[in-house]
Amino acid sequence: MSYDKLNIKSWAEEDRPREKLALKGKNSLSDAELIAILIGSGNKNETAVELSKKILSSTNNDLNQLAKLSISDLMKFKGVGEAKAISIIAALELGRRKKSNDKILKPTITSSKSAYEEIAEYLSDLQHEEFWVIYLNRKNEVLKKINISKGGVSGTIADSKIIFKNAIENLASAIILCHNHPSGNLKPSTADIKLTKKMSEIGLLMETPVLDHLIIGENNYLSFADEGLI
Repeated sequence: MSYDKLNIKSWAEEDRPREKLALKGKNSLSDAELIAILIGSGNKNETAVELSKKILSSTNNDLNQLAKLSISDLMKFKGVGEAKAISIIAALELGRRKKSNDKILKPTITSSKSAYEEIAEYLSDLQHEEFWVIYLNRKNEVLKKINISKGGVSGTIADSKIIFKNAIENLASAIILCHNHPSGNLKPSTADIKLTKKMSEIGLLMETPVLDHLIIGENNYLSFADEGLI
């Protein structure tokens, strides 16, 4: 068997996984061809793709089982040294992490109720006032929930500079203001109404609109948007 089979570059162009990926895209490659790109070459009797097929066959072509193989397990295949084994393991671990991250969906705000459900755990049971802001992307998905300030029993300060600085830093497209009333009285104060108007005006100038302002009680809330106050 010729040693020319060892190097992917020596194959016919249509059989080269790297060139195939570049020309036809990643989805056109089989699992074996993707692994062949990682290991680069085969052994005296097998091309990289043939060796990759043998490795996959040992796990019944199950990538989850392949990911369980150790460096020493992979090095049992002729032509797979430590560096190649590590490359395979590292690639599979990246795939696992991507899959894990894909499962973490950003919650989407579709109503005042969904906004309340996102923030209630932070504000419902407090004996002092706190001011929080929910930062949203263009799809109204939650980017961050940030505590802006903490105050006393009857009030807290909401600094517009801090609120919109955070909006810029997080590339937020919209915000929802939130604060609690430890007394349980959800009626907005004059200060609450003035603050909401001020923040809404700044939001329009900053192209980061204030979608709502929630006042949180123990097990309920008031929405400025629902009440036509914003």
